[in-house]
Amino acid sequence: MWLFLLFVTIPIVEIALFIQVGGWLGLWPTLAIVILTAILGTVLVRAQGIMALSQIRSNLQEFQDPTESLAHGAMILASGLLLLTPGFFTDAVGFALLVPPVRLGLFKWIRSKVKVQSFVKTSYRQEPRPPQGQDIIDGEFSELDDDAPRPTHEPPSGWTRH
Repeated sequence: MWLFLLFVTIPIVEIALFIQVGGWLGLWPTLAIVILTAILGTVLVRAQGIMALSQIRSNLQEFQDPTESLAHGAMILASGLLLLTPGFFTDAVGFALLVPPVRLGLFKWIRSKVKVQSFVKTSYRQEPRPPQGQDIIDGEFSELDDDAPRPTHEPPSGWTRH
């Protein structure tokens, strides 16, 4: 029910803000502000998104808990979606999510509401493969039954003798 209310109230708030700002500034300055915030938001989201990805990569390489970095990345993604949505309210929320202390506070609030039962660190080690040189022949084979008739259209390969 609360999601339905969110989808109804946000457009109403945006329309009311467009009417108020458009009446105060006029049509073209209002549209220019909407377009400029989308462009500025895209630049900021890209820069912060690259930093968040490098932080996530660093956490994973050092076997650290990536939860906070992943949450920051998700909030930056949400910020980008809000900034690309035309409107003043969504732009304000989107720009607020680009501020690291705001994201940190939101992350701590969400973390206080979620109970993590366990966190397991695992590592994947790949078995070493033997070096591929002239001594290794890669191929496929199938075993033939001695009583089975041999195909007559192919001569023996010469690799085996009977």
